[in-house]
Amino acid sequence: MKDWKALLAHVAPALASAIGGPLAGMATKVLSDKLLGKPDGTEEEIAAALTGADTATIIKLRELDLQFKKDMTQAGIDLEKLAMEDRASARSREVSARDSWTPRILGGAIVGGFLFVVFCVVTGRVELKDAMVAGMIGTVIGYLSAKADQVIGYYFGSSAGSDRKTELMGRAAAGDR
Repeated sequence: MKDWKALLAHVAPALASAIGGPLAGMATKVLSDKLLGKPDGTEEEIAAALTGADTATIIKLRELDLQFKKDMTQAGIDLEKLAMEDRASARSREVSARDSWTPRILGGAIVGGFLFVVFCVVTGRVELKDAMVAGMIGTVIGYLSAKADQVIGYYFGSSAGSDRKTELMGRAAAGDR
């Protein structure tokens, strides 16, 4: 997977949120220590490890995420509250900047671009016979899909309940209820 942060957000949402916020150093240290086996790994090394992630790495990443959540709860750190404050900060910046059109135009372009590319593939307007073209289109769709998800989350919110549902489903699948 080319976009390691998208993988991280999907498999380990608590660590992904921490990396994008004030706990970035702590989350990076956890990933470095447990995935790379050294406490001082760089973001590039973590990216390389996650880009070539196999099933065992993904399972380990999910376990790290659950342990990170548990450790943060024990330390009295509310990850959802931090994420909510981060979103509130971004939204208040937008209000104070008094620029309502730039985010709307960018958001519309991203979602529109995603829908357009998917439409072109589904209707056969783009031939996927060449492996290079198919790979490039797949990468573009993956990138635009992740960005469209962020736009939708920004404008319509992302549910903490959805994260909780994902966690419970993961536990149920693992037999840990």
